[in-house]
Amino acid sequence: MSARRTTAALGAIGAAALAVTGLTPGSASAHGALNTPVSRIAACYAEGPEHPQSQVCKDLVADSGTQPLYDWNEVNIADANGQSRQIIPDGHLCSANRDKYRALDWARTDWPATPVAAGQTGVSFRVTAPHRGTMTLYITKQGYDPTKPLKWSDLDDTPIAVYSTVASAPSGFYTFTATLPARTGRQLIYQVWQRTDSPEAFYGCADVVFGQSGAAARAAAPQAPTEAQILAGESKSTVSHHGHGGTETIATSDAAAGRPATATLEAALSGSAVLASGALGLLFWSRRRAAVRARD
Repeated sequence: MSARRTTAALGAIGAAALAVTGLTPGSASAHGALNTPVSRIAACYAEGPEHPQSQVCKDLVADSGTQPLYDWNEVNIADANGQSRQIIPDGHLCSANRDKYRALDWARTDWPATPVAAGQTGVSFRVTAPHRGTMTLYITKQGYDPTKPLKWSDLDDTPIAVYSTVASAPSGFYTFTATLPARTGRQLIYQVWQRTDSPEAFYGCADVVFGQSGAAARAAAPQAPTEAQILAGESKSTVSHHGHGGTETIATSDAAAGRPATATLEAALSGSAVLASGALGLLFWSRRRAAVRARD
């Protein structure tokens, strides 16, 4: 068998292997944000980075541009390592002390707020790159003043939820239950998601309001980004989780894709098996032909 034929056959086998590698889950952009209740950055992204509707989101874009919104699922510290309280100063909790997201720290009463009530409530987190870790939610104490910068001491010491996350989210969401204490008026839920497979941590602020109900309250409530918005904005995102450590599986919404999460993988594996089989067949045929020629 000639070197040229051997190289061609091995190249075909390599291409088949690459096809498997390139189509299996393993790479995704960014990481996630609170979906219910809706975080500040997710609410502004849902309004539309180019043409936000609420005044606070308009002001955010005027101050920081649209990029923070297209990177709605990134607010993080790569080397937090469980030291969030030590490395994030008071007044900078919502931005994780990152200048890119500084507008999220604004002490204003016009952030879109989700109506809530005391007791158990469902929480959903739109995750675009799942990680092993612990997601902890805190709520502000009664007497919290939203016109003043958020401090660590404003948060109740007892979390309203502690949820262990895994490195897989086929639905595209982490869902769990939080227990809200009795509160009145406008409050804030603070999210800390510390990875256990990496020092990285993610943060979020979601404004909520107690004591409001009915159609008017629901109409004024912020909306989370739709799957169409998430897909449409991916090309403008500058965020990647590569290099942060750990092992992740891409999280996509099966409903948005219109097919089971495993369908693409199964198709890729099937197609790659065909390619690999064909390449091996070529290799064996070439060797057999060379052997016959040698005997002749």
